[in-house]
Amino acid sequence: MHPSARRLSAPTVTAAGAIAGAMVLAALPAVPGAAATAARTATAAAGPRPAVHDAADTAAEQRTVRKFWTTARMEAAEPLEAPGTGSRHFAAAASALLDASGASPAAVAPTSAPTSTAASAAASASTQAAASGAAAAGSSAYVSSRTSGSSWTAGGTIARTTGRVFFTVTTGSDAGRNASCTGTAVTSANKSVVITAGHCVKLNGAFHANWVFVPGYDQGDRPDGTWPATTLLTTSQWNSGENMNFDIAAAVVAPQGGRSLTEVVGGQGVAFNQPRGRQTYAFGYPAGAPYDGSRLVYCSGRTFDDYLSSEDQGLGCGMTGGSSGGPWLVNFNQSTGGGMVNSVNSFKYNFAPSWMFGPYFGAEAEAVYNTAQNTGLS
Repeated sequence: MHPSARRLSAPTVTAAGAIAGAMVLAALPAVPGAAATAARTATAAAGPRPAVHDAADTAAEQRTVRKFWTTARMEAAEPLEAPGTGSRHFAAAASALLDASGASPAAVAPTSAPTSTAASAAASASTQAAASGAAAAGSSAYVSSRTSGSSWTAGGTIARTTGRVFFTVTTGSDAGRNASCTGTAVTSANKSVVITAGHCVKLNGAFHANWVFVPGYDQGDRPDGTWPATTLLTTSQWNSGENMNFDIAAAVVAPQGGRSLTEVVGGQGVAFNQPRGRQTYAFGYPAGAPYDGSRLVYCSGRTFDDYLSSEDQGLGCGMTGGSSGGPWLVNFNQSTGGGMVNSVNSFKYNFAPSWMFGPYFGAEAEAVYNTAQNTGLS
């Protein structure tokens, strides 16, 4: 990693932060649903090949992982130390793999969570408690199109699809440490995909263990359960050299009680090969001071290109460690809380803590998503 940069994938103490950007974008060229995007995998066969790792892929392993994550362990999760330095972590990427002019834009719309069951109603009430409190006080939740870090109190789809990610680091100086990131449930063919950052699934050359997603996490409450990963995926560039330009990952999570993830919480849309410099909303669960990981926080503004070491986009955002992997949404609807994931919180420069950076979602990101959504469920 570059000597003057740090990753944001830390848990509950100190570390890096989250990226943000916000403003409502113009309509994106849309592919009609996850099924249509899945069809693009035939073309991808000769393209990028994500790294795939089996996680808790049996029922017994999944029970063990869920049992491992007690409330006490989640609260005790600590931030990670920044990995070793080295310019290779910002290796130049071929333009054909990032925003090549010939790449065709693709977008999948968000899906809403069901609201007819008692369980869904209870979960919705829990994740929107803050917004309800504001209404009771005679005011509506305010959503800013430009903020460097505010609590999200407007409820909606984002409050249920975004959650904390917990895992155990398996190698390096942090081996054995329990840590946290942020992830997002997205629309997918198998209804079970979570998008996050590459370092939130693999770091220092090894994949993390005990990986779970807790959607709608709110001050220790788990309104929609704990979802163990059966499969972890990342880009080949992150897998082989931890290249920050490709700090992108996905997880496929096991069904719970006969229902898949997005059947319970809904899913955000996803967008690839889009123009840069868009109005963006970034979300995360920052756990480093002054935050404690208990609440969903957002940043918003227009993104800008990193002119220093990476080919990422930047956003003014003060989120800290634990927000890594949180979604950057374009075409975000403040009323419904739905949008399209177009990047994730990745890293900050030590000398610029008010800027967050996230990788460009091009062909590599699309390949990770397509492989994940076509992965079978255990």
